[in-house]
Amino acid sequence: MLSCLPAMAAALAVQSSVAAEPALEYDVKAAFLLNFTKFVEWPPAAFADSRSPMELCVLGKDPFGRVLDEVVQGEIVDGHRLTIRRITQPPIPQTCQVVFIDPELKEVPKIITGVPAGILTVGEGDRFTREGGMISLVVENRRVRFDINPAAAQNSGLKLSSRLLNVARAIVK
Repeated sequence: MLSCLPAMAAALAVQSSVAAEPALEYDVKAAFLLNFTKFVEWPPAAFADSRSPMELCVLGKDPFGRVLDEVVQGEIVDGHRLTIRRITQPPIPQTCQVVFIDPELKEVPKIITGVPAGILTVGEGDRFTREGGMISLVVENRRVRFDINPAAAQNSGLKLSSRLLNVARAIVK
């Protein structure tokens, strides 16, 4: 993870300074999703086996379009090839390691609590982390930032890097 620090810092510095115009906002958010995978430690049980891909799932409407596929193309995180999956139902264990939850879905808090252990939950808006989500992407002063709920991640068996916590806009308790 240490070698990823300069990349994360540079990516966050460049991307968070990009104005959150509608077309650019989800380009920046896609890059954040990729970078989050580099600063989280998953329990071995989160994967079917050591050769399984790391799946980044989008639950509900996909605001990223092809940009998310392009951002993760060819990426490998901790020996796992990163792949994208669009889903319409909450994930089951070992099918997703990250799930981005569409904020327009009904009953987002219920969905969050139903996500199995070992899956990083990412959403949007100020309420997401207060409702039990782990990382929330927010737009503040036309910049994309993020809040973290470290207790939710820990309760799910995930370890968040202190480097990730240090660059968060807010830590929700």
